[in-house]
Amino acid sequence: MDFWGGRFIESIDAFCYHCGLPVPPETKIFITIDAVPRVLCCTGCQAVAQAIVDNQLTEYYRHRDALPESPREALPIALEALGLFDHPKVQKSFVQVAGEHEREAALILEGITCAACVWLNEAHLRRQPGVTSVDINYATRRARVRWDTRVTKLSKLLEAIAAIGYRAHPYDVARSESLAQQERKTALWRLFVAGFGMMQVMMYVIPVYFAQTETGSDMTPDIEQLMRWASLILTLPVVLYSAAPFFANAWRDVTLRRLGMDVPVALGVGSAFAASVWATLSGSGEVYFDSVTMFVFFLLSGRYLEMMARQKAVRSVETLARAMPTLATRFVRWPEVACERVAAAELCVGDVLRIAPGESIPADGEVIEGGSAADESLLTGESRPLPKVVGDELIGGSVNVTSPLAMRVLRLGQDTRLAAITRLMERAAAEKPQVVHMADRIAGCFVVTVLLLAAATALIWWQLDPAQALWVFVSVLVVSCPCALSLATPVALTVATGALAARGVLVTRGHAIETLAQANHFIFDKTGTLTLGQLALVEMITCRGTPEAALALAAGLEQGSEHPIGRALRQAADTIAPVGNVSAVTGAGVLGFIDATEWRLGRLDFVACLHQKPLPLNVEQKVGAGDTVIALGSAAGWQAFFCLNDDVRPDAAASMIALRRTGVTLSIFSGDASAAVQRVAHTLGIADARGGMTPEDKHAAVTALQATGAVVAMVGDGVNDAPVLAKAQVSIAMGGGADLARAQSDIVLLGNHLAALAPGVALARQTVRIVKQNLIWAFIYNLVAIPLAMIGWVSPWMAGIGMSVSSFLVVINALRLQGKR
Repeated sequence: MDFWGGRFIESIDAFCYHCGLPVPPETKIFITIDAVPRVLCCTGCQAVAQAIVDNQLTEYYRHRDALPESPREALPIALEALGLFDHPKVQKSFVQVAGEHEREAALILEGITCAACVWLNEAHLRRQPGVTSVDINYATRRARVRWDTRVTKLSKLLEAIAAIGYRAHPYDVARSESLAQQERKTALWRLFVAGFGMMQVMMYVIPVYFAQTETGSDMTPDIEQLMRWASLILTLPVVLYSAAPFFANAWRDVTLRRLGMDVPVALGVGSAFAASVWATLSGSGEVYFDSVTMFVFFLLSGRYLEMMARQKAVRSVETLARAMPTLATRFVRWPEVACERVAAAELCVGDVLRIAPGESIPADGEVIEGGSAADESLLTGESRPLPKVVGDELIGGSVNVTSPLAMRVLRLGQDTRLAAITRLMERAAAEKPQVVHMADRIAGCFVVTVLLLAAATALIWWQLDPAQALWVFVSVLVVSCPCALSLATPVALTVATGALAARGVLVTRGHAIETLAQANHFIFDKTGTLTLGQLALVEMITCRGTPEAALALAAGLEQGSEHPIGRALRQAADTIAPVGNVSAVTGAGVLGFIDATEWRLGRLDFVACLHQKPLPLNVEQKVGAGDTVIALGSAAGWQAFFCLNDDVRPDAAASMIALRRTGVTLSIFSGDASAAVQRVAHTLGIADARGGMTPEDKHAAVTALQATGAVVAMVGDGVNDAPVLAKAQVSIAMGGGADLARAQSDIVLLGNHLAALAPGVALARQTVRIVKQNLIWAFIYNLVAIPLAMIGWVSPWMAGIGMSVSSFLVVINALRLQGKR
């Protein structure tokens, strides 16, 4: 029983009322249609169904339900005219703003069976007017499509995909799991029919084999013919049902003038079956019903195992998206104790929620009552629950561990940190490294080469031994395996992305893993990266005016800054002075005006430009001792100096030791005073430490290192790190850093733990090794198997086993990356 709309309803329907797919067990999404609550499988279906209801088109459901076997997803003509998927409310959950006139949609594709399918969809969509970029991940079947809203609409792109025989859905975790479940069920039934047919055919073929003698056959011709007819009847379901996808996909590829992996498979199965049917009808020649059924069974077995392994890899990446609960307990009127259970999609910013022990937190918020601990391991890689008290932040998707909490909702849906992390992971999954493009190009030419080799082999064998020509031709077609080549890299990268995320290392760019494995020089910023970034004001030196006035002025200049220095000064100030026309100078400080007087706060040389006066002796001593000193002044001279302190991260020293063991060189590039930078470098054992660097200095230094052959990994956290992060071959941002740094970076350390770097480098290097192993295996297998098939040493059923095992081994080898944390 489920409670919905003030009444209890039976939740016995396990299928979505809108699309007909199975409803995941934990999903409780309903919509009222004609006064009857209906269960839905995901928020995507909820948005579509709500649009149908809002536009007073519920007549569609009544007509649809009155028809037997009517397609659930078919939309009424009125809705097609409305362009339902172009509606902002429908797009909210899966479309992001990519520019002023650009939008980017996350889609999941049905019907992808090989690398040629990916190429076809990408090429077809790129030819559509207004499409600016398309990336489809073969392992996850997910696509990211970007288009210009002034030229085209999303509905037109979905129609374009449908026109070439595929189906695209808005990406949703529940829908993705439902489609995967449906794919497993269908594949298992096809495998069962093929296996059952194979065993039954063998029961009729084996007596014929045993009846063969040197002088002929001990079996009478009529009995042998009866055996052939029985084998034909039992093979028909295998060819027409189990092998149907091969023929359907091959026909689609041929009509679109593309040669996918299913073309040689369908050609091999079809030719062997057709020859066997002709031999049965004519009563002469050889039959290959046993080879056909065995080949289909072994090929489907391999594909089923490959599909299970691939879905396991995808689930490891989608775990984050499943973290957010679908229901929440909301206080009816805080602080009264009465509560109600509502769908998480119905929450609003400012709602007060009750989070029981063991429950997932449905949104970002803050604790307003109670004390507990939260398990954020899924989001940050931190294995220990973190204590939470009043005023602390709660991250949506984390789990309340010990005691009940009351929290106020601050961010929902696409604004949560979990959604931001998921978007970055989706971006990485959609982008293709160069090695994937290379493998796809080779796989695209591979099928044509195999067809030519098979045809040439058949002609040669027809001259040598016509009786053997057909099965040798089939074996050459079947034994080739472009799938292993296409799967070698994307599956390994998908598994590695999930494994790194579980360790608190979020990969946000497709090339990041490959480049991180090659990195041999790591450069660190100091403040907020090697140090905690929690600066505290420890001393003030005032030259003119009162300390309170100087601190208020400094806080006014930093009023909009998220830099650790700005936060420290605002926290120390009792009041904030009104300052106008405030602007930041990257890597130097901030400036603003009060009554036409320019004031500057920041580095000593930046402020000294206004008046060219010498530093006080006591300030020089502070700077020489390595303290972080910030100056405040105007054209009239120095106003005050602020001494701040920032502790080195507890795990920094051990992390630097672990990184050095991987064989990389370490450096510190910082805009802070050289003495302060040297003090941190001495603590961490880093020889190359450079202070007083502007963003331009950092950029030039990285360029110089790259000119010597270094592969640079830059680790930073602030806005002023963005230019040098973009320059480095691989950029790494701290998870608690500025938004611009995270958006610019290739990798984000979710838990702000430097200790995750060395294991991340090791895993990236292992990933590259596994990719190389997979590619070498795919090439060696085809270089050995195809010639053996051409000389007649491989029968069709053996070819089916070889092809299936080849793809399966590639996926299994990639799954080794999941390992233990």
